[in-house]
Amino acid sequence: MQGVRHEGSTATLMTLKKTAEVILPTRWADFKLLAFEGADAEKQVKGELGETALALTLGNIHRAPPLVRIHSQCTTGEVFHSLRCDCYEQLHLALRAIAEEGAGILVYEHQEGRGIGLMEKLRAYELQDQGLDTIEANLTLGHEVDLRNYALSVEVLRFLNIHSLQLMTNNPEKIRAVRSAEIEIIRRVSADVPANPHSARYLATKREKLGHHFSSAANLLIPFPAIPRGPSFIRSDATDAASPVTPYLFQRPTSKG
Repeated sequence: MQGVRHEGSTATLMTLKKTAEVILPTRWADFKLLAFEGADAEKQVKGELGETALALTLGNIHRAPPLVRIHSQCTTGEVFHSLRCDCYEQLHLALRAIAEEGAGILVYEHQEGRGIGLMEKLRAYELQDQGLDTIEANLTLGHEVDLRNYALSVEVLRFLNIHSLQLMTNNPEKIRAVRSAEIEIIRRVSADVPANPHSARYLATKREKLGHHFSSAANLLIPFPAIPRGPSFIRSDATDAASPVTPYLFQRPTSKG
């Protein structure tokens, strides 16, 4: 499949190829997992490897505008459950919401650390430990504030024949990318999760310097480990005696007294 990749005022031809399709049983539901490779004409000429992305789909995604989340890979958050960011919570918030809706799409794009990669993200973390915020750290390392490009994610949505959707995001750049592809956003669904003492400055930087949308409730500071890190909406046939599941709460704990 070929599509047009939009980058600012220019457009280049992108080739999208589906490389695999499997059933992915999860605690939330049995998703269909599709793997994609995409490369623009320039990369193909140079023989460079293309970008990759995954799409987890559930239910009938064409009966009504589906709930869609475009989510960037975060190894530190999603594998090691780091508290420095909100990536783990947002990923599972989206999967849970899609399961509750009974239909939806999560596009998982491999652009770690806002596009700078895992090793560079860890170097940025070193600078953040010395007092810089996430944007200042990236700039100090010679990177742009955000190197991500959502062209591949948009092409995946086109491949899935999505013309309108409900977009779960707080990121205005994702909203612009979807709209620029002439995909209608019928509503924005909040991706708010509460801050903790380790993520509070990072979330504040995204809100104040990157213009991310956050509700006042999302600014509540939840002291770790007050937020149990496990899912609350669990499919009825999901059991794991070796690893018990605790409720996944996004609400501020109620005070006693």
